[in-house]
Amino acid sequence: MSSHNIALSGIAHAESFSANVARRLAWPAAAVLMVLALLAPALWNGFPLIFADTGGYLLRPLEGNLDIGRSALYGAFLAPAIRLEFWPNVLVQTVLAAWIIALTLRTHLGGVRPATAVLVVLGLAALTSLPWTSSQLMPDVFVPLAALALHLLAFRSTRLKAAEIAGLVGLAAFAIASHMSILGMGLALLLAYAIMAVPALRSSLPRPRLALPAAALAAGIGLALTSNAIIAGQFAFTPGGPDFLFGRLLQDGIVARYLDRVCPDPALRLCAYRDALPTSADDWMWWPGSPFYKLGAWKEFTPEAERIIAGTILTDPGAQVVTAVRDTLQQLVTVDTGDGVNAENNQHAEWALSVHAPDAMARFRAAAQQRDQFDLTAINRVQIPLALAASALMPILVVLLRRRRPALAALALSVTLALLANAAICGIFSGPNARYQSRLVPVALLTALVVVLDLRRKSRQQPDTVPG
Repeated sequence: MSSHNIALSGIAHAESFSANVARRLAWPAAAVLMVLALLAPALWNGFPLIFADTGGYLLRPLEGNLDIGRSALYGAFLAPAIRLEFWPNVLVQTVLAAWIIALTLRTHLGGVRPATAVLVVLGLAALTSLPWTSSQLMPDVFVPLAALALHLLAFRSTRLKAAEIAGLVGLAAFAIASHMSILGMGLALLLAYAIMAVPALRSSLPRPRLALPAAALAAGIGLALTSNAIIAGQFAFTPGGPDFLFGRLLQDGIVARYLDRVCPDPALRLCAYRDALPTSADDWMWWPGSPFYKLGAWKEFTPEAERIIAGTILTDPGAQVVTAVRDTLQQLVTVDTGDGVNAENNQHAEWALSVHAPDAMARFRAAAQQRDQFDLTAINRVQIPLALAASALMPILVVLLRRRRPALAALALSVTLALLANAAICGIFSGPNARYQSRLVPVALLTALVVVLDLRRKSRQQPDTVPG
């Protein structure tokens, strides 16, 4: 072989080696970029974002007890990272978010390039609340991740590896045990999938597989009960459901009307406070001077709250239905990125951190969040209309795609159902709040991006036509 040919062979071998190295490094590099994009708010802040409720979660495993609306399991997730200032927690949350987005793209598009996955995540990071929830020490990010996990288990399991299925089941179970609203959303999705699986109701949409999402829900319920038993010695769900519902009924004026009808009643201690009732659910639940605390808070007042709730249902069913529908619809359109990213109302979280994470307090207090340096006004001018448009688009996509692209129609349907279930659960039990819906709407924009990518791929596959 001539020296010229040897040189060409060497160059070709070097180019082939370089190409193989580039291919092997493409996904690791893409993963790093996706995680950094979703971690951007925490990196900008200089500390993982906190919320007023963060301290309540952290205290559960440290105090070994349960408290209203605060998952002991999520607290146990936070506690081991105290010495590392909770960076492992937000890193895990962002890695899981990037992973499930990549799975959604791959299983619906027949494969995805690393660059495409990066662009999708960058779009979600810039245009949705996803980086703000994944960078925050709250279980909020697990709401959209659970919705996607249950959809993939129901409709795309044949395109998943065994380890991926196990990971999705584990993720969904942890999410369910981390927040009771996720359990409600999961049950609603499973019920809808069960209806879709009835042969007599078959449509052009794919038939969902029920075993895997059902297993994930069962695992989540078991994990919620057993983790509370291990951490707090109580084989029970996270408490507070009736109390949150009572607060919403009070805010809607239903409780006041009921008390006007039945008081004085020696069996109802609340009658003594009916002229001093707060007008908002937040004031009822969290204001230290609220009658709720004077009556023993959730540990002592819950039985009376349940009795009053039952009484309002029996005596004023029309108002129950009207306010439930109204609050659900209002919750559907109430979205606002960044609730709680300022320093307001974070006193309890700051106290909990000062007691249990004193070494982190210097960086915590120096963070942009604690100095009120976040202003999301401009971001929300883009994100709010986009979130509403993407949410409204979902049922339209179900109709448009159900025959030509049934797998994508099923994704849009799962997102539609999740949005409706989340709005109903949060709107009815807690009252409309921008944070509740904004944490889920990123899946709507992700679905829209998947549809765009699918259309783009199909257009490239169309053979060129020559005019006759």
